[in-house]
Amino acid sequence: MTRSRPLIGVTLDSEAGAPDGRAYSRYPWYALRRNYMDAIADAGGVPVALAHHAALTDDIMTRVDGLVITGGAFDVDPALYGDSTRHAAVTLKADRTGTELALARAAIARRVPVLGICGGQQLLAVALGGTLIQHIPDARPDALAHEQPNPRHEPGHEVDIVPGTLLARVTGAARLAVNSAHHQAVRTPGRAVVCATATDGIIEAVEYPAHPFCLGVQWHPEFAISPADARLFSALTDASESRR
Repeated sequence: MTRSRPLIGVTLDSEAGAPDGRAYSRYPWYALRRNYMDAIADAGGVPVALAHHAALTDDIMTRVDGLVITGGAFDVDPALYGDSTRHAAVTLKADRTGTELALARAAIARRVPVLGICGGQQLLAVALGGTLIQHIPDARPDALAHEQPNPRHEPGHEVDIVPGTLLARVTGAARLAVNSAHHQAVRTPGRAVVCATATDGIIEAVEYPAHPFCLGVQWHPEFAISPADARLFSALTDASESRR
C-alpha cells in the first residue's frame, strides 16, 4: 500500500466582515493566499486549514504531522513578551494569536515539525521566550526598507545565513535574496538561535536546535523567490514524513 502524504496544518487569517459589503463577506471569515497551500502540496504534503479555536489544540496536534504558522497584517500582543507598552502601529488579532501560540507551544513540546513564516516566525520566537521590535522604523531608523515598495513576488533585500545551522543545511546557501513585508522583527530569540540576518543586522530567521525541525523565516517563501524557498517546504514535509 502506498504511504499517504504527511498532513500539514496551516493557520489562517481572519476578519470580522464588512457590513458595507466591500469585503469577502459581511460576516466573519477566514482567508489565506493560495500560494501557501500550493507550496505545501508541491512539496509533497497535504495542507489542511486550522480554525482559530485554541481549545482544539490537543486534538489538532494528535492528527497533523507538521505545522505552518503563516503571516498576516497584524502583530503579536507585546504583553505576551513582557512589554508593558504598545506602539501605535501595532494591530492585534487576539483569537488568531492565542490559537497560533497554543499550536506553536504544542508543536515544540511534542516535537512536531513547524515552519513559521513572517509573523509566524515572530510568534515562534515569542513561544520560545523571545521578544520583538514593535516598529522597525522607530527602533532602527537606519534599517533597510523591510516593508518593501516593490511587489511581494520580487526580492526586496538579501539575508546572510549562519553557517552550520538547519537553515544553511536546508537551503544550501550562504546568502539569499528574499522578499520583505514586515514592520516588526525579532529583538531577542529566547531559547531559539538566530540563523539569518539582513545586511542591516535585523534578524531574519530563527531556529530551535533542541527540536527536530523548528524553523522560522521572516520572508515569504511561498512566493518562491529562489529555489531555496521551495526547499524550506520540502524540508518541512520530509521532517513531517519521517516523524510518522
